[in-house]
Amino acid sequence: MNRDLEDPSQLKEQIAFKYISSSESPAEFKRPSRLHVARIILKLLPVALNFRRDRREWVKHEGRNVDEEKYRKHARRALKTFLELGPSYIKLGQWLSTRADMLPLPYMEELSKLQDDVPPAPFEQVKGMIETELGGKIEEAFESFNTVALSGASLGQVYLARHDGKDVIVKVARPGIEESIEKDIYILRKILPLATKFIDPNLRFSAEGMLAQFAETVHEEMDYRIEAENLVTIRQNLADDSTVLIPRVYPERTSRHVLTMDYLPGTKITDIEELDRMRMDREKLVVRVHRLFFKMLLRHNIFHADPHPGNISVSGDGKIILYDFGMVGRLDNATRLKLIRLYLGLVEKDAGRTVNVLMELGTLEPNANRYVIEKAIDLSIQSLYGRQVDKMEVKALMDLANKTMSRFPFKLPKNLALYMRMTSILEGIYQHHRVRFQFIKVLANLLEEEGLIREAYIEEAKSSVQRIRKSVEAAMNLGQFLQSAYDSVLSGKTGNNNNNNNLMAGSILAASLFIGSSIIYPQNSLAAYAGFGAAAVTIAVSIFKRKS
Repeated sequence: MNRDLEDPSQLKEQIAFKYISSSESPAEFKRPSRLHVARIILKLLPVALNFRRDRREWVKHEGRNVDEEKYRKHARRALKTFLELGPSYIKLGQWLSTRADMLPLPYMEELSKLQDDVPPAPFEQVKGMIETELGGKIEEAFESFNTVALSGASLGQVYLARHDGKDVIVKVARPGIEESIEKDIYILRKILPLATKFIDPNLRFSAEGMLAQFAETVHEEMDYRIEAENLVTIRQNLADDSTVLIPRVYPERTSRHVLTMDYLPGTKITDIEELDRMRMDREKLVVRVHRLFFKMLLRHNIFHADPHPGNISVSGDGKIILYDFGMVGRLDNATRLKLIRLYLGLVEKDAGRTVNVLMELGTLEPNANRYVIEKAIDLSIQSLYGRQVDKMEVKALMDLANKTMSRFPFKLPKNLALYMRMTSILEGIYQHHRVRFQFIKVLANLLEEEGLIREAYIEEAKSSVQRIRKSVEAAMNLGQFLQSAYDSVLSGKTGNNNNNNNLMAGSILAASLFIGSSIIYPQNSLAAYAGFGAAAVTIAVSIFKRKS
C-alpha cells in the first residue's frame, strides 16, 4: 500500500472548509404537506398490511411450515414501493435487509437485492455545486473533467477527472438530496410509532432504535468530509498490508459535498468469468476478503460496514481494492470482547451465557422475561447447531435472531447492526462464488491469532465475579432488611420467643437460599429460580407461623 499517508487528525484542517457555503447542520427544509404525507402513507399501507400478517405468522411458527413464496411476493412488492418512493426508501430498504430481529428471512433475502443504482442527475445540475464547494471554476480545479458520470447512486454520483497529473474519482452529492432525505425522515418519524403499534408492539423497541440509527448513518454518508476521514483512518490502519489497495484522498479538492480520491480500477469481486480468466484462486480470494474485513473488526476501532460487491474489486496483480467508506462501524474493546463471548456462548451451546451477554450489550429490555428468553434460545441452539461447530454459517446466527429473538422486545445497537450487515453481505459474496468456505473456522483462526479467545474467557470470568459480587451485596442488603424487621418485631407487642426464633431461623434459611441461588444463576438459571422461590416461601411461612 502507498505509504504517503494522510494524518486523520489533521484531515479536517486540510479539507477545503472555507469553500463550504452550506451550514454545518443538515439542510433546512419545508415540512411536507399533509397531502404529501397522506400519499406516502397510502403507498406504504399495502406493504404494512402484508408485513403485519407475515410477521405474526412467522413469529408464531418460528419460520417453520410457512408459505415462503407468499412472503417473497409481498417482499418484492415492498421492494418495488421503495424504488418508487426514492433515495431515502432505497437506503431504508437496504438497511432493513440485514435486520434479522425485525424482518422474516424471505423479506431480508428479497430486500438484499435492492440495488443503489439510480440514474445520475444531469451534469448542469451538479456543476454549480462543485464550483461553489471548491471555490473556483472546474477548469481551474482539475486538469480535465469528464462530464459523463461513471455511475449514479441514491445519495451521489461519480465522475472521472485528472488532478495533479493523476486520474482521480470525483464523488459529488446528488442535487437537493439533503432536503429530500430530511423530509422523508420527518415523515418516517411521524408514522413509525403508529405503524409499530399496528404491526407488532414488540417491534417498538427495535424500530425506534433502527430509525435513529438509519438517520444518523445517512447523515454521516451525506457529509463527504466524514467519509474522507474514515477512508484515511482505515488506509492508515491497513498500511502494513501489502495485499490491499485503498484510494488516497486529495484534501484540497474535498469538501462537504465533493470528495476527490485516486482512481483505482479493478475487477468486481463477483465477476467470476473475469476472475477465472485472470487465473485467480477464488477460494483463497474469498478467505482473504473475509480475513481483511474481520481484521478491521477485531484489531482496529473502525471497520468498513458496506462490503457489497460494488465496493470491492481485485487488481491485476491480485490485490483487494476497497471503495466507498461512507458507512463504517466502530467497536471499542469492551464491546468487541462481548461479541466474542456471545460467539463462544453460541458455539458452546450455553444459553445462559448467551443471554448474559445479550443483556450486557443492551439488546434486550431490562424488564424482559429472562427465563422465557433463555429457554427459547436454548431450543434454537439445539435445533440450529445440532451439527459440527465448524459447519455453522452466518445464516445460522441470523436464524437465531430471526426466528427466536423476533418474539421478544429486541434491539440491535447501531454498531452491532452494522456488524451483522457486514457479515451477512460477506456471506453473500462467498455464496455467489460457491467455493468451499467455512466462516466459523476462519473466524476462530483469526480469534486465536489475535489472542482474543483467551481475553474473552478472562472477561467472562470477570463478568461472573461481578454478578456474584452484586448478588452477595443484594443478599447482604436483604439480610439487613430482615434483621431490621426482626428487631422491630422484638420491640413490638409480641413476646413469643418460640415464634421469634422461628422467624429468625426462617430468615437465615431464606437469606442462604437467596445467596446460593444468586451464585448458581449464571450456570443453572432453572435451579436458581427454584431457589429464589423457595426463599420466598420460607420467609412467608416463617412470618405466617409467627402471627399464628
